Amino acid sequence: MTQENLATKMDVNAIIEKWKNVSGSLVMMLHSVQDQYGYVPRELAMEIAQKANIPLARIYEVLTFYHFFKLTPPAKYQVAVCTGTACYLKGAPDLLKEIENVIGIKEGEHSLDGKYSVNSVRCIGCCGLAPVVSVNGKIYGQVKPADIKSILRESTKGEEHHG
Repeated sequence: MTQENLATKMDVNAIIEKWKNVSGSLVMMLHSVQDQYGYVPRELAMEIAQKANIPLARIYEVLTFYHFFKLTPPAKYQVAVCTGTACYLKGAPDLLKEIENVIGIKEGEHSLDGKYSVNSVRCIGCCGLAPVVSVNGKIYGQVKPADIKSILRESTKGEEHHG
C-alpha cells in the first residue's frame, strides 16, 4: 500500500485527537488503524509516531507485545484449524498437515501471493462438529483430510488455487 493510498483512506490526526487524552491511547490508536486495514501498515505507524510525538520504537514495542496486532496484511483466505480438545482428539493434527500439503505453507505462515494463511486456533466453539476447519469465518464440521481440497475449492469459488 502506498503512502498516498493510506493517507487518503485514514485521517491519523482524527485518530490521535480522539484518543490523545485517554489512558491506553496508543493501543486504541493502533486498534483504530487495524480495524480499518486488518493490520497496522508501517507507514501509518510512522505517521502516528511523528504526529503524536511517540517514539517509533515504543509503537513497535506495543505492536509486537500484543499478539492481536498484525504487521502484515491479512491473507485473502484465512484458514484455521481448531485444535481444542475435541477437535484435536478427532483428527485436527491430520487436517492441519493436509492443509499445509495442499496449500504449500506451514501453520502460522502466509503464502507468498498473499492468498492464504494457515493457523491453528484453540477453540472455535463448535465441539459437537469436531474436527472443525474455518475459512474466513465459515465453519466446516466433521472434516476429514480428504475433504480439504473441496473445502478450499468451495472457499475460493472457482479462482485458480492449489490442489
